Parts: sequence; structure tokens; C-alpha cells
Amino acid sequence: MAAPERGRTTARRPPFKYAALERVGFSDTDAQGVVYYGRYMPYFDLAWVEYHRHLGLLGPQPQEHQFAMRASTVEYVAPARFDDLIEIFVRAARIGRTSVAYEFSAFRVVDDLPLATARQTLVLIDMAARRPHSVPEWYREAVRAFEGDDLDG
Repeated sequence: MAAPERGRTTARRPPFKYAALERVGFSDTDAQGVVYYGRYMPYFDLAWVEYHRHLGLLGPQPQEHQFAMRASTVEYVAPARFDDLIEIFVRAARIGRTSVAYEFSAFRVVDDLPLATARQTLVLIDMAARRPHSVPEWYREAVRAFEGDDLDG
């Protein structure tokens, strides 16, 4: 039995078409009572995983090729606090020859307050050679079918 999605398709924030939900836990907060800045990375990771689950790209993948983080930038806009429900929007913005760029945007659900945005670039790595590997066409097609004209590449 496949794991249930913790996200959903959405048309609320174009060009985003997918979002995941997460509730801020006490351990996510710092001494000031706000979400510690480093905790946003796991929120973005959750959205990335659920996005791939939704596209059918999360199942058993060949171990010879794996995505690895190449770059990540985050802008923090407003603080989230313990027990806030956060909606994390995610999209594949661009597929290059060996990399995929993702964009994220997190909002507090109760008042739609923007919390943080991010852009991450992941490179597909040939694990044996430890070299970049071309993103396969089946992956491009699955993402392109979902993202449509909003995908670059």
C-alpha cells in the first residue's frame, strides 16, 4: 500500500501547482519562540518528497543515479511559531541537462502570511563515477506533464 500524500494539487498560487502541509512542532522553535531558521530546510524537503510522490517519481529508483544538492538559497520573510500550520508550495522551475531547479514558498495557513521562499538546484549524480549524469527523459516528461508551460527546459 502506497503512503498517503501529505500534500495536494492547488491553483491558489500560480505558478505553483502543488503544496504540502506541516504543523510547527515545539522542537522546531528556538529560545525566542519562533521557528529556527534551519528548520525550514526539512519543510522544503517534505514538500519536495510529496511533490515527487504525487508525480509517481518517489518509488524505488535505480541506486546508480541520485540527486544531490548543488545550491540552496532561502529568504526569510516573517516568523512562524509553535503549532502554526504551514503550507509549503513547491515546483520544478527548470530542468537542465544534469540538474533540476526547484522553487518553494511557505505561508502560514491561518492568515496566508508569507514566511519564507527558497530556490534549490539538485544535480543528478552517477554514483559509481561521482560525476553529473543527464536527467532522463522519463523524468522530464513526468515533470513537464504536470508543470506544463511553467517549466523552463
